[in-house]
Amino acid sequence: MKIPLCKPSIDKNEINLVTKTLRSNWLTHGPYNVKFEELFNKKLNTKYSIAMNSCTSALECAIKSLGIKGEIIIPSFTWVSTANAVLNCGSKPVFADIDYNTRNIDINSITKCITKKTIAIIVVHFAGLPCDMNKISKFCKSKNIKIIEDSAETLGAKINNKYTGTFGIGCFSFFPTKNITTTEGGMLTTNNKRTYNFVKKLIAHGIDKNIKPNFWHREATLPGHNFRMPNHLAAMGYIQLKKIAKFNNARKKIANLYNSELSKISNKIRVPYVPSGFTHSYQMYTITVEAKIRNKLLNFLKKNNIEASAHFDPPLHLQKYLKKFNKNKLYTTEKLSREILTLPIFPDMSKKEVNYVIKTVNKFYKLNNL
Repeated sequence: MKIPLCKPSIDKNEINLVTKTLRSNWLTHGPYNVKFEELFNKKLNTKYSIAMNSCTSALECAIKSLGIKGEIIIPSFTWVSTANAVLNCGSKPVFADIDYNTRNIDINSITKCITKKTIAIIVVHFAGLPCDMNKISKFCKSKNIKIIEDSAETLGAKINNKYTGTFGIGCFSFFPTKNITTTEGGMLTTNNKRTYNFVKKLIAHGIDKNIKPNFWHREATLPGHNFRMPNHLAAMGYIQLKKIAKFNNARKKIANLYNSELSKISNKIRVPYVPSGFTHSYQMYTITVEAKIRNKLLNFLKKNNIEASAHFDPPLHLQKYLKKFNKNKLYTTEKLSREILTLPIFPDMSKKEVNYVIKTVNKFYKLNNL
């Protein structure tokens, strides 16, 4: 048995609609972008959604929509695109530490990172669990600091029935490892009309479609990008989004089985913690183990045809080109990066496959007398 870390769930519905869309000859931004965006608005109860080519592009658009440059607080415990987006927009990343239990950015660390140059915070909802947005939102409002949500891993996750991506400017990913996929793709969400209008121009070469003295006129009003999502990928996203509840319920069922059985193997295996009032979308399933055995366990799983990983090791502030931006001691981030282990999870994962992963972890602990 060979088990991948993740696998997208795609059936004839996506294939048929993508094929139909390709045959329509409307290959660039088109009708299904509008349908996908409207459905996204409805699902998340947000006013505006803009489909684009990646979550990284969405992050850059969100930062540029602020209209100013300065320091932006981010966790180090995340994928590199969060920091890259800050740097590509001419701002400076400031790394904050995380909470050990939730693995999300720590409000106490955020407060220590604030300076007169701070313009925004990018919260990264780790692995499917939302950050404590009630506390963070209250703090940011008191300091007049903007919030950008890197919600790449939390489509469908909520805090007291409010979805991630709706507390600030939301940025979502549709990479094949995520809760839904368009192969490559992203979405920006906002309730601010000015932000919406700015980003709509920014992703389409800076062209303002409202300036139209005649039907052939195309006039750019700002230096834009080509960040648009093609029509056929939006069609795929439209079908995938209709299945989000089904996908996330399947992930939760797998996570519950992992939680129940892995906890029995050793009291030193820590399964995901979910605070009261929070829902977890389990884009990834991560556990922590003792740092001294983590790498050995990863290699053992690989030897037994189970694809596992460590998200995120190394953290950003320890990566060569980003070290110069780190001014703080990030003890929890560094500790967690040595202990974290990501196990396979995807909607179509069978109970037999889940049990094989559990049995293999158990075998490792028994062989090593742990």
